[in-house]
Amino acid sequence: MSAIPRLCKTLRIANLEALAEDVEFDNPEQYLTALLELAVEQRSANRVQRLIQQARFPPMDMSRAYSYENISFPDGLDADELMTLEFLEQKENLCFFGPCGTGKTRLAVMLGLKACQKGYSVQFYRTVDLVNMLVEAYEKGRAKTALAAIAKCHMLVLDEIGYIPFSKRAAEMLFSVVSQGYQRQTIVTTSNLEFGRWNEIFGDDRLTAALIDRIVHRSNILGFTGPSRRFEEAMAKRSPKSTGSTTKNEEE
Repeated sequence: MSAIPRLCKTLRIANLEALAEDVEFDNPEQYLTALLELAVEQRSANRVQRLIQQARFPPMDMSRAYSYENISFPDGLDADELMTLEFLEQKENLCFFGPCGTGKTRLAVMLGLKACQKGYSVQFYRTVDLVNMLVEAYEKGRAKTALAAIAKCHMLVLDEIGYIPFSKRAAEMLFSVVSQGYQRQTIVTTSNLEFGRWNEIFGDDRLTAALIDRIVHRSNILGFTGPSRRFEEAMAKRSPKSTGSTTKNEEE
């Protein structure tokens, strides 16, 4: 049995034996250099996959081209600059506002995936799921541990703020998340409600004002308009054959 796997484990490097056949040999220095470079590439690829799995993005078809046509960008920011992730390096926030189905969540996932590919850690949450988890942790005396885990990521996505009103405890836990991440991590929020209506969700004017203040500071606000993309895709998939048969029956 080869001793290479054991030695690689001791050195905490990839199993070079598994990569050895993928490298051509010209001379010892060239071979060793190429082999180690391949191991580094594999380690990087494994890290990206691990970051993507840990982010827990929702299932989504990312193969289709994304249209920025119905997005209003703030001054000094466009689609190309957004995808450089400079906002992440500067620990700036992103706020996406618009009706359901206009591409807010998909853009947040796109940015999260790109962040993972660049080595940043990301956590994606439907906001209602996050606050429910935190309230449960609070009731079990584990809120501090749960909050500390969230604070470790570089980019936190809070999806669908505004769809379901929160209890007082849930609102307080979400404020704790935003407050601890203030100027320490990038927080991306998506909502169908503009800030002026957030008190309908949180039920406390002072808490809502403090929450918005931390999110808005050093933030890029994008507005989404247009029809629901999900509805348009569903209509596009309607079978012409099915439509024709319906017309025939109606004529009969």
